[in-house]
Amino acid sequence: MKRRYLDLPDHARRDFIKWTIGLGAALGLRPWKVFEVNESLVGPAIAQSAACSSVNRFVGNIMGNGGFAWMTQLWPFPEIATKPGAAFYATGQATAQAADTGDKPFMLSPAAPKLAGKRMTGFICGTNETHTQRPTSSTTVGTGVGMFAAVAALQTAAPTLVPSIGIGMLPYGTAAGAPAIASVAGPSGMVDLFNSASSTAGGALVKQQDASLFEAYYKANLSLHRAAARPTMTRGFLTGKVAANLLGKNLAAQLTPSADDYTRYGVSSSTPSKLMAIAQVLITTVKAFKLNLTNAVLLPGMSDDPHGAFGDMNNLTMTAQTLGKIWDGFMNDLMNEPDPMCAGMKIGDNVVITWSGDTPKDPNTPSGWPDGTPNNSNWIFALGAGLLKSGWFGQVKGDGSVTTWNPTTGADMTGGTSASMSGPAGAAVLYAVCKGDMRRVQDFYRGVGIDGVINAKQM
Repeated sequence: MKRRYLDLPDHARRDFIKWTIGLGAALGLRPWKVFEVNESLVGPAIAQSAACSSVNRFVGNIMGNGGFAWMTQLWPFPEIATKPGAAFYATGQATAQAADTGDKPFMLSPAAPKLAGKRMTGFICGTNETHTQRPTSSTTVGTGVGMFAAVAALQTAAPTLVPSIGIGMLPYGTAAGAPAIASVAGPSGMVDLFNSASSTAGGALVKQQDASLFEAYYKANLSLHRAAARPTMTRGFLTGKVAANLLGKNLAAQLTPSADDYTRYGVSSSTPSKLMAIAQVLITTVKAFKLNLTNAVLLPGMSDDPHGAFGDMNNLTMTAQTLGKIWDGFMNDLMNEPDPMCAGMKIGDNVVITWSGDTPKDPNTPSGWPDGTPNNSNWIFALGAGLLKSGWFGQVKGDGSVTTWNPTTGADMTGGTSASMSGPAGAAVLYAVCKGDMRRVQDFYRGVGIDGVINAKQM
């Protein structure tokens, strides 16, 4: 006899999932038990949705002092890729990215990372902010709302020990409900965030039995706390449980890059420090995501203002190739790790990445690689976890003109300004982070519809 399940309309499914997970946490049930009950009531499809976090992880590469220009050597504009004499190291050698209906053209240089076959998106947005280390124009969702802070606010739906980590003094911005960012000086500081002083030599919890006893006491007291079931307290207590578990553990060994890691990322002792630093952060990021310690990492990049790059083509080619290998190493690692917060998927399936910066320089002029961009434009690159249409929305053309884009239709258009496109571009990134929940996007974005650049969430 065929089993009959409760019939839930589409609009009620998300609330059902949210409420059952919340109730399970309040009752002290393991997540698998909640998923098991859901499957028995409403079927495996909805239960599978419940078994997966409602938000994606996020990595933001923020490249100041002209360093953002290097990314144009991985992903050139279509007309720039074939234009002789343009600021691109491999003229005529780029290949077109695969596309589906609604996607736009996007070119991949010979050095571009393969990213496990995932498709890239480019948005013309923001303004040129030459020589700043804290660019914000291309990542501003609306008045007083920074894209990175809004991402972190969305991710509070899946609590972690350290919600958002920034390497160095990077822009974060403000957004309602955003947690404070944990800023560290460099890659090693990221490891130190999770290196409990209590568990090191001389620490109060250096003995395993003491660490276990502390965890047991904390959780027992938590269970007796009258406020434990209050919705306003649950998130904090959940974070406390994770912290109690980790307080007696030294995670430095699990988070520190190894020689094998460096080999996979294509770096070595001879790799320039500006490239090695990116690899180190990304290696530790994979390890932190695997342990579910954080949801978001912001890292700087390059900061080398490469005006003379086209005067040394060997170094330019090496730099582009190394960047491609680093990002491929990162994505390959993510695709080799089961997602601890999404049964049956890999971490790499549930991560959104952006690359942004102060100035990408003039893509039409290699001599001296000028800081100025056509029409004072700027742009961001994004990997949208399948929730963004791929390709270029707006672009810089071979004649130096700039097109913008219609967020509602996705069509390129003349007129308008690059600055006016930051809100829709940021909203598209937020849409990818919250896995297609437009209602959550609208908590931070009040502009025109962005249907032309997003893929509908599949239930």
